[in-house]
Amino acid sequence: CSRWEEEKKEDGVKWMQLEHRGPYFVPPYEPLPKDVQFYYDGKPLKLSLATEEIATFYAKMLDHEYTTKEIFQNNFFHDWRKEMTSEEQEIIKDLDKCDFGEIHKYFVDKNEARKALPKEEKQKLKEEADKIQEKYGYCILDGHREKIGNFKTEPPGLFRGRGEHPKMGMLKKRIMPEDVIINCSKDSKIPEPPEGHKWKEVRFDNTVTWLASWTENIQNTSKYIMLNPSSKLKGEKDWQKYEVARRLKDVVHTIRAQYRKDWKSKEIKKRQRAVALYFIDKLALRAGNEKEEGETADTVGCCSLRVEHIQLHPQLDGQEHVVEFDFLGKDSIRYYNKVSVEKPVFKNLQLFMKNKDPSDDLFEHLNTTFLNKHLQDLMDGLTAKVFRTYNASITLQEQLKALTNPEDNVAGKLLSYNRANRAVAILCNHQRSIPKTFARSMQVLQEKIDAKKKQVEEAQEEVKKAEDEFKDTKDAKAEVNVEKKKKLLKRLEEQLDRMNIQAMDKEENKQIALGTSKLNYLDPRITVAWCKKFGIPIEKIYNKTQREKFAWAIDMAGEDFEF
Repeated sequence: CSRWEEEKKEDGVKWMQLEHRGPYFVPPYEPLPKDVQFYYDGKPLKLSLATEEIATFYAKMLDHEYTTKEIFQNNFFHDWRKEMTSEEQEIIKDLDKCDFGEIHKYFVDKNEARKALPKEEKQKLKEEADKIQEKYGYCILDGHREKIGNFKTEPPGLFRGRGEHPKMGMLKKRIMPEDVIINCSKDSKIPEPPEGHKWKEVRFDNTVTWLASWTENIQNTSKYIMLNPSSKLKGEKDWQKYEVARRLKDVVHTIRAQYRKDWKSKEIKKRQRAVALYFIDKLALRAGNEKEEGETADTVGCCSLRVEHIQLHPQLDGQEHVVEFDFLGKDSIRYYNKVSVEKPVFKNLQLFMKNKDPSDDLFEHLNTTFLNKHLQDLMDGLTAKVFRTYNASITLQEQLKALTNPEDNVAGKLLSYNRANRAVAILCNHQRSIPKTFARSMQVLQEKIDAKKKQVEEAQEEVKKAEDEFKDTKDAKAEVNVEKKKKLLKRLEEQLDRMNIQAMDKEENKQIALGTSKLNYLDPRITVAWCKKFGIPIEKIYNKTQREKFAWAIDMAGEDFEF
């Protein structure tokens, strides 16, 4: 049997044997050379080691937009001062008087020097990294040697967060062995902590799949060292996830009929659940768990929407019953959308909003536990998240059917694929900020296109000249020349065509992040089947890491696979 289908273990048990080396700890801080100085109020100031290290975190980020943000600056300065000696605290009282310029330049130069190393030096560094990967990057799980995903602890630095995170700039502390819980099997060789240190705890818990864990100091969340996505355990989990979403396909009509009926329910609680479910299904909104006050950014999902997050328009832009959404979702990414909804949904929303303040909950009778319990009753394993996976995958499959032209060349078909993927990313609201390098790289591409156009025009002239010559001489050699020139012209035209497609793709994609849906929401078998059907090499869509992660799908799916 294939490695995806080995014997099943008892419920809840994830492994029988787990052996590994523990995490790889980031090397200790290397002090700055004597001639690289920090200045305060125009005068050089020698910093204590701990203070200097934190100063380098800020200095490295000087050319980043983060360090221009007031909230980042304030959080950084507050945390930095906490780590200073009392003498330093007496002197350093104003961030504006701090000059990190020399330190910044030192790291920029160091980076450039590393890039400019001769090939054999680079090779040596790579071999050292490979040695670490060999030693720490693998574990033995039930007799299989499996790759570990992230075997290094995160280095200390300044917290960035996503979107406008209120904690940006705070100090991410160095992880020590004393912070780390090790998980392995009792009879295995238990990993040795680095010399002079000990682990926080060693446990033997085979109902979880992590190898080591610690709590990071900023959000107080647990971080884990897990297996690589290409491992059997992760592959199986991934496959199961899409199988659950495929089961939803068979009952989704019943579920939709049910929530439509519930829009008219006598119980307000049921009505709210039904409207929320309609949003989760139609708009692929996240469920939105309750959160601790003040712990994290003020972000919401469907169940936690407040009155201020939506506006109702009986008529708008030629459509009726329009709901205008505007809120910060996961990772502080803004969700903004105007959607025409069905009349009963609109009427219900008017009812839910009646006599409420902007900061009141829209669905005050609803929480994710109540919603997911209802979904579990409708179908085993169903949660709000499954709708996102289902709607994303089904959208990709339908868009691929609609957009792919079998007559197109590979570049044309890939454009269609990316457009189908974009439809999914838009559905899931996967945005990115326009890359810093976008304008420049677009300009470079445009210059290449212009140069290629010129080559095409010249080649057209050449073909015309060769044809005239052949007309005059009727000579066999001249005839061969015509064919040669035509072939060249065709090749140049194809290159130009490819470049134009590339430019179009790039422009359409500048604010959309395709990666998230590709890795997490789209059944890879849809893509594999499409590639096989149209003879597209799989590596045109999935890079090496992605091909490893989706090995199970590449094994399984034929060209006739239907999600």
